[in-house]
Amino acid sequence: MNEVQGPTPTGNSRPYRTLAEALRAHRIAVENHEFITAITDAVGISSYIDRGRYIEAVRRGEGASLHIGKTYTNGFTEDEVVVVGSAPLRLRASEGREPYFYVTHPSEFRPIAPVKAKRSTTPRVAASPSVPRTPKPAERDYGVCDVCFMVKTPAGGCGCD
Repeated sequence: MNEVQGPTPTGNSRPYRTLAEALRAHRIAVENHEFITAITDAVGISSYIDRGRYIEAVRRGEGASLHIGKTYTNGFTEDEVVVVGSAPLRLRASEGREPYFYVTHPSEFRPIAPVKAKRSTTPRVAASPSVPRTPKPAERDYGVCDVCFMVKTPAGGCGCD
């Protein structure tokens, strides 16, 4: 969790009508939306508030509000067990919000660079018929004239003949 906790830079906050609206406004990766929705459904959230760097999700019952950032969700207690799907979440101790714990969003475990599509196995069709190249002629040494020191022609003559 690298993001700093604290009040909004402008000091004001605004409520969101839905979690989807809050996630879009904070530009949280789409692949995390389902995961975050499952967390908030499991915990029970009554409202969502913009806090600048994160979304504050106020719980219905007792307990600290959740802070939903781009890469994490923070505000769980040590003994709290949150199950998403069929697996309980692995909580880590918070560095900026003790004594609470946080969970990292799934997009942080995937490579950031897009994966290139595999190449098609269908053979390519040439745009134009290929013409075989003519081989480069081999250069031959016909010798040098002893009189004028010119290179001899293939017939054996030179410039002094």
